[in-house]
Amino acid sequence: MLGCKERGQLELFITGSLRQLIPDDHVLARVDRVLDLRWLRDEVSDLYCADNGRPGIDPEVAVRLMLAGFLLGIVHDRRLMREAQVNLAIRWFCGFALHEPLPDHSSLTRIRQRWGAERFRRIFERTVQACIAAKIATGEVVHIDASLIRAHVSWDSLVVRHVEAVTEANDETLFDNRKKGRSKKVCVTDPDATMATNGRNRRLEPAYKQHTAVDDVAGVIVDVEVATGEENEGIAVVARLDAITATTGAAMAVATMDAGYAYAKVFRALEDREIEGVVPAKAEPPPGKVIPTRRFKFDARHNIARCPRGKILHPRGKLQRGAFQHFHANAKDCAACPLKARCVSPSRYGRVVVFNVNHPSLLRARRKRLRWGEREERLYQRHRWRVEGVHGEAKTWHGLARAVRRGLDNMRIQAFLTAAAINLKRLAVALIALIYGVLNTHTRRKQLHSFGVA
Repeated sequence: MLGCKERGQLELFITGSLRQLIPDDHVLARVDRVLDLRWLRDEVSDLYCADNGRPGIDPEVAVRLMLAGFLLGIVHDRRLMREAQVNLAIRWFCGFALHEPLPDHSSLTRIRQRWGAERFRRIFERTVQACIAAKIATGEVVHIDASLIRAHVSWDSLVVRHVEAVTEANDETLFDNRKKGRSKKVCVTDPDATMATNGRNRRLEPAYKQHTAVDDVAGVIVDVEVATGEENEGIAVVARLDAITATTGAAMAVATMDAGYAYAKVFRALEDREIEGVVPAKAEPPPGKVIPTRRFKFDARHNIARCPRGKILHPRGKLQRGAFQHFHANAKDCAACPLKARCVSPSRYGRVVVFNVNHPSLLRARRKRLRWGEREERLYQRHRWRVEGVHGEAKTWHGLARAVRRGLDNMRIQAFLTAAAINLKRLAVALIALIYGVLNTHTRRKQLHSFGVA
């Protein structure tokens, strides 16, 4: 018999909970088992008035709404609230009944502005500590890498800013200054986003740079930070090493990074913290027509340098960029040196070389790179698929390929919530594995008992 379904429903009656309508393997159902936000109310209570003003959104409900969006790949507030109107899983996950009205999307914006990025960092850090308690992260072997995130701006918002001020206003002078002076493109709608690229064959784009640290055991993100796109990797990594240790509460034994982090101060920071660095140090540049700097010996203990003939070069001036020191040779020593034609520029009287104050650490890292064995190669191979896999997961499934909002703080909040969502997924998988492991053990014991084995 041909069936017929009446679609006109005047009322909907449900007995029981919305949870009965949601599959057990749904991502929100899995994450709900491991998500604990009871501490959040006390964390943000100082930002609200206790006895005045209209009632606000429950802090836990607000965070659950945001996390639901990132877990489902719905990162825009308007789209998230439209989806929550008809999505039973989101309503149940956040605690809204079918008849309850949902908050306006602008409420989430005001909450982010009021709380600030650091409180969302604490939400992320709580997920890290939960993963460590579940023993799916240890903080001992950590893989660190950076990834560019396209800013939420259009190409029409880019303008050219001249680094050297233009002093005259006529067209000819302007043309000369543009031709000779340095200039760069900046974004007027999001000044925090700077021009950057992740490949020589790709054009520069307004972007942010996210530094991510991933634990080796199960791919748990143990640290994340966002900087401007043009910031060098070596600038941020030193502070991140201390932040990882503070978050995990464990001493880091091994840190792996790619060649983008192969700077002298990074190797020095690893040595000072007694961390083994698996970083492919960059090879020395090939020698040119003049005697290269590598032929000069840098003595960090006495802060001097020696030329190939054994003459001493003394430091002059202040450190450049906090690490580079110029060493000048005596003009009399260079005048009597048989290597002057190959060593000293015709426009100078004596040789000048520049050394990084952390140069000895760089030399030791280069020698260690030549001694890499099977263990180091295996660790670096794990670095490539472990941390780059997390970047791909965040960009493909959780909307981190492009910034959702403008400004560095908003970008940091997006990164923290994305990392928290990924960690919660790892934690949910670990809980399921634990439950099935216990069930399998119990079943095995019953089988053995049925055979008369204690």
